[in-house]
Order: sequence, then structure tokens, then C-alpha cells
Amino acid sequence: MIVSYAIEHTMRFEYTESAQDSVMTLYVCPIRDRAQVLREFGVRTDPDGALFEFIDSFGNTGHFLDRAHTHEHLAVTARSIVEVGPLTSTPDRLTDGAWEALQRAAETAELWPMVHPSHFVAWTPALDQFKEAHGLAPGDDPLVSARDLSATLHRVLEYAPGETRVDSPIDRILETGRGVCQDYAHVMAAILRGWGIPCRYVSGYLGPPAGGVARSESHAWVECWLPGIGWTGFDPTNDAEGDERHIRVAVGRDYADVPPSRGIFRGAAGSRLTTDVLIERIADTCPETDLRGT
Repeated sequence: MIVSYAIEHTMRFEYTESAQDSVMTLYVCPIRDRAQVLREFGVRTDPDGALFEFIDSFGNTGHFLDRAHTHEHLAVTARSIVEVGPLTSTPDRLTDGAWEALQRAAETAELWPMVHPSHFVAWTPALDQFKEAHGLAPGDDPLVSARDLSATLHRVLEYAPGETRVDSPIDRILETGRGVCQDYAHVMAAILRGWGIPCRYVSGYLGPPAGGVARSESHAWVECWLPGIGWTGFDPTNDAEGDERHIRVAVGRDYADVPPSRGIFRGAAGSRLTTDVLIERIADTCPETDLRGT
């Protein structure tokens, strides 16, 4: 199935005093590949001005802006039309020798960063205690192990908006058992990398069911690289695997690589961010053949 979405992502920064020299990097442009087609994309800002596109080291499309003149607020609105799919089904298990194949693949330049610690994805004593408390250990098949881990995290953790911040370490959710999708993804990535499975963080959106409209925020999950099938998505927040509802925007080692916005400004004492994401599922079509994305 191919599913089409219209997406409007708005971020509004309100400053406590007049600001100037606002400089910002954006990751709001959905990924383009065989499994996801970007039909339309545009960004508007208030105050208006130039926007510069770049491709980062992970292949994501980012944008850069600067607004030098004095302003009381900065609003960014990205609009996209995206087609997701067709996708093939993930097998029940991998073939024999998958762990050995993973070990060899993890030494390549592409996968090496995704099997080692990063800013938000690293070993901590709390992580070892969490794994021991819930009996988390790899089995004889990497795919089954990742699938079981996702289900366990969904079961033992509680989705609780406001419990953590974007810069919270994984110890916060490990100690309280409460957090949001970003925290679930960081914990899953930390455990999988410890098992030797290359794992990357995915930022994006979760689309609504057929015929639906959703008003939400950005979403996050993980993708594991598995021999014979490549990058495979797991969403522990929803106990789901990557499917046509998962709209990918950017991938990296963790949230620090691909936040929707990151920047600085001069002159104001502080700022307040409000975010609104509107996703409309506008069409479902059934192609004759399915293709797996790369």
C-alpha cells in the first residue's frame, strides 16, 4: 500500500524581549528514498527571509536561516506532501549466521557510528540495572531479539508527556519508568547497540489511520540494521514496527543529531516554544508490486 499525507509543522518562538541575530538549523524536510516520496515541500518564516538547504553527514536534508533584524517572535511553518510505501513485510526470523554477519557489518564506516555510544545513547549503571530487572538479553536471532525488546519497553514504560525534557538523559526514564517517545527510542538504541546491533534514531511523524486527521507533535522511533533486510523500524512507544504510518524526517545517532530546530539568538532574556503538527491522510492506493526502501 502507498499512503499519502499532507503535513503542516509549525514552530513559534516567543521572546521575552526583542531579539536579533536569530540563527537556526531546521530538520523538517521528510526523507526521500525508495520507500518514501516527497511530492511537495516548502518552508515559510515570520519574519521572512532567506533559507539555505544542506545535506548533512547522515544524508538528511536540513535548512539554515538567520534573521539579523529585531523581532519579537520567530515562526517557522513547513508544509509537505509525502507518499509512504509500498513496504514489504518483515520476516519472522533471520537466517542462520545473522549475529556473525552483524559483527562483520558493524565494522563498516556506515554502521560503525550506529553501534557505538553517542550523546544520549550510552551505557550507564541504571541501564544495567534496568536490563537485569526485566530480564533483557539477546536471543539466538537479532530480529526476534529487537522485536521482543520493543514489546518489553512498551509494556514496562509509561508514556507521560512533560515527565522529561528534550535534554533528559536515559537515566531519567530508567529511574521513573515515565517518559515520551524520544526517551523510549534512546533506551532501545542503547540496549541494541550494547548487543552489537547497529541502531539509529529516527525523527518524524506518526500518521493517522485511513481517512483521519491528527493534530500532534513530532514522533521518534528507531531503525536497526539487520543482515538480509537492511534498516528495519521499531516503535517501542506504540509497540509497532515501521509501517506506512511512520513518516521519516531525519536519522542520526540520537536526538542531538536531528532536532526539529536548534539555534541561538541575541538580546532577549528567554524564549517560549509552541509546536503544532497537523497531519491529514489524503489517499491510500494499492500498487501491483511492493519494493523495500533502502
